[in-house]
Amino acid sequence: MAENQELFCCSICLDLLKDPVTTACGHSYCMGCIKESWDQDVLKGVYSCPQCRQIFTPRPVLNRSTVLTEVVEKLKKTGLQAAPPPALCYAGPGDVVCDVCSGTRKQKALMSCLACLASYCETHLQPHYESPAFKKHKLVKATAQLQEKICSHHDKLLEVYCRTDQQCICLLCVMDEHKGHDTVSAAAERTEKQRQLGMSQQKVQQRFQERKKELKELQQAVESFKEGGE
Repeated sequence: MAENQELFCCSICLDLLKDPVTTACGHSYCMGCIKESWDQDVLKGVYSCPQCRQIFTPRPVLNRSTVLTEVVEKLKKTGLQAAPPPALCYAGPGDVVCDVCSGTRKQKALMSCLACLASYCETHLQPHYESPAFKKHKLVKATAQLQEKICSHHDKLLEVYCRTDQQCICLLCVMDEHKGHDTVSAAAERTEKQRQLGMSQQKVQQRFQERKKELKELQQAVESFKEGGE
């Protein structure tokens, strides 16, 4: 049982489960941890699993898991405690914080999920790598501007670029107000812009070298003129 000890740890506080409860999606948490997490969502009226982001409405009534409680108690009797995750990296000023970590000190987020619209530290990111449910989720480097990548009209990823209106749009926009416009994938447009920027930089560099050569020739001409005058 010791080698599978991490299975009985809360993914919010990262410690052995205390008063363990299991949500309808199958993930387990400490009663206090999940309550604190959901208390922050009271105004939204929508509650989700911190790991898989499955939404529950209304707020589920959580019952203590007798089986998990017995297992955790046996672990405690053996003297085992949850080991702290390796290389904890707490968020500092300017860092993107993990949306799942609880408490006053949250870990620094490594990646942001464009499907979940949340950012995750190394520990809470693992379900995205291990669970088939997250296989199609798109992960990007942690960013605080997640909402800027989502269409405000359709809540879809801005993965299309409209050259007619020169703006990023979602797939539903293509079939709606941007129907018939000149559109390409955002990735293709980014590649094209980078190519154009590279060409512009190359031209500027070439022009700089030409000016440098002309200046050198002018300096040589001035030197020759001075020598001839002497």
